[in-house]
Amino acid sequence: MNLSKTESAPSLADRLITYGQSGAYPFHMPGHKRQFHPFFDPYTMDITEIYGFDNLHHAEGILLEAQQRAAALYHASETFYLVNGSTCGILAAVAAATKRGGKLLMARNCHKAAYHAALLNNLEVSYLYPAADMTRGLSGAIAPDEVERMLKKDASLRTVLITSPTYDGVCSDVRRIAEIVHQYDGILIVDEAHGAHFGMHPYFPEHALTCGADLVINSVHKTLPSLTQTALLHVQGMRVDRERLKRFLGMYQTSSPSYVLMAGIDACVRMLLEHGPELFDTFAKRLEGLRKQLFCMQALELVRGTEPELGAYDYDRSKILVATHRSGIAGPELSGMLRSRYQLEMEMDSEHYVTAITTVADTKEGLQRLAEALAAIDSELECRTGKPARPFAAWKNEAVLRIGEAAEAGKKSMLLAKSEGSISAEFVYLYPPGIPLLVPGERISGELLEKLLQYRANGFALEGMADYRGEEIRVVKA
Repeated sequence: MNLSKTESAPSLADRLITYGQSGAYPFHMPGHKRQFHPFFDPYTMDITEIYGFDNLHHAEGILLEAQQRAAALYHASETFYLVNGSTCGILAAVAAATKRGGKLLMARNCHKAAYHAALLNNLEVSYLYPAADMTRGLSGAIAPDEVERMLKKDASLRTVLITSPTYDGVCSDVRRIAEIVHQYDGILIVDEAHGAHFGMHPYFPEHALTCGADLVINSVHKTLPSLTQTALLHVQGMRVDRERLKRFLGMYQTSSPSYVLMAGIDACVRMLLEHGPELFDTFAKRLEGLRKQLFCMQALELVRGTEPELGAYDYDRSKILVATHRSGIAGPELSGMLRSRYQLEMEMDSEHYVTAITTVADTKEGLQRLAEALAAIDSELECRTGKPARPFAAWKNEAVLRIGEAAEAGKKSMLLAKSEGSISAEFVYLYPPGIPLLVPGERISGELLEKLLQYRANGFALEGMADYRGEEIRVVKA
């Protein structure tokens, strides 16, 4: 490393300050959108567990009261602060609701953290496959009938994990799924990371807790005004062993939780308790106005959430998904146009769509900038026939080993292009959304391999592999 060159380069803080002062507008998380500032100097608030400030892992005072406020907001039996993001909440929830070496029924479109939970607990995983929109490349909802079929098929399945809403805003019928799971004496975990704003206004879907879920994880930093890495884990009812859950939270969370992050959660919760109705009234009106403008696009298409292929029970309209399948351009191209021409930074670009996250912190001007930019780009494009696009969660790979078994097995590295027929010892996913296309223990099919190589050729970064370039993959030794 050339130290003199490093010393002259801008620091990370310098880069962040410069970017924050630029005209770039964030249609991505965190949900505060750099607009909500409950406090200004984190260094004056950065403490440890000193007298009078409680201890998150043994909360009896001010932190207990703060968590109780969050529970009141979400109508939970008990709510826990998460400062390691929703990831640690998913890890703790799965560990608490299963036995080591046991079984888990989970949606194939779950975040990678759910797969890591299965690995850490050596779980045997069965999958629920969501509906698939092959035109736009979107994963849809989980069918309640499929949940019942799987539980009826295997009487030893007791823990069910689904993601609702999906990264793209598609909601499953959580109420009906909860009823079915409870009929089989099971526990329902809902990764509702992208639905922390649910239940705050009639314009948005119901919160999973009110629909009967036992454990619900919310990322408050994704769709609410809170700092990155902040989340909540809610418990409802008595099906989950609370002491066991707390024990795993103590393992998966840092022993030195940030008081700045916890103060950010509390500031967000207090704001919603005091001003939530008026904030969400304004947001819903602005959002509906934006969506009506975007419905007029011709070559580009606003995903409505009512497309029959999605099988959605409900849809989160705060997610602005713009499909490119009939425009002749790909998602990354549209994202690049929005960035370079209009200084609008999207949350994600996929093969055939881009995603913009909107929240109560978005300004009227910011939403109008997006509407005008998309209208201008749409006017330049011609309608064309698009190619089918398989969603991330539509791959039904052959599972040969448990995830944990494959992770612990002997491994060898080989060229990804030559790996057809081998058993993967690594995860392979695109991030975002972080849904694995390939899981340890699964056989690499020719069809999947072709898709992975296509992603790589199109400039998408394949993550999860030890080889950051995505050229080699670790497989189980024969």
